[in-house]
This record gives sequence, C-alpha cells and structure tokens, in this order.
Amino acid sequence: MGFLDKMMGSKEEIDIEDFLNNLDAQEEDVYADADALVKPISMENDEDVKVVCDELRKGNILLLNIANLSKRNALKLRDLISQVKTEVESINGDIARISTERVLVTPSKVKIVKRKD
Repeated sequence: MGFLDKMMGSKEEIDIEDFLNNLDAQEEDVYADADALVKPISMENDEDVKVVCDELRKGNILLLNIANLSKRNALKLRDLISQVKTEVESINGDIARISTERVLVTPSKVKIVKRKD
C-alpha cells in the first residue's frame, strides 16, 4: 500500500483555516511592480471616505468592509457610501454590494458585472 499512497498522494489532514490565513503572508515589496492593487478597507468614518477616494485615484480596486458600521449606524453608512458613490461616478468607476458585509469599488475602466446567475 505504500506505493499506492505515494502515487495517489497521502491523505494527511489539512488545516484549511491555517492555509487560508497564510495566503496573504507575503512581503510588501512584491507589489512594487503591480499596475493596481486590491485593497481591503474598513468603512468606519469620514476619514475612510478620503482614503477610498485617494486609492481610487491611484487606480486600485477596493473591498470595503461595512459590517461594523451597518450594525451600529445605518444612516452613517448610507451617508459614507453615498459619498463614495459620488466619487466613483465622477471618475467613471463602479460600485456594487457583493455581500451583506462587503462592497466592491473599482476605478475607471474597471467595471463590475452585476447580473445574477
């Protein structure tokens, strides 16, 4: 059976959480030659809107975490997202909610397919 195990691959147990948590364990300098980055940002206050706008102007794609603010203050969340949406429209970018906790924001020339299959 040892030969077959080697041929078929061992069936050792994989810690999927550890594997997924270590996907982003890379050095920052590997991003130096990238044309654009995908950045996670937590939306909490007005300063975060400024960060989002700056990142969009740099051409980066943003994954906004709205979970905390949606639980605490839905009106503030609506105001902040409206500010982001105004900026996105001014640069011909795109914005879409992708889950109850996440909003995807893209710069100009990057569009989000919004159809539901």
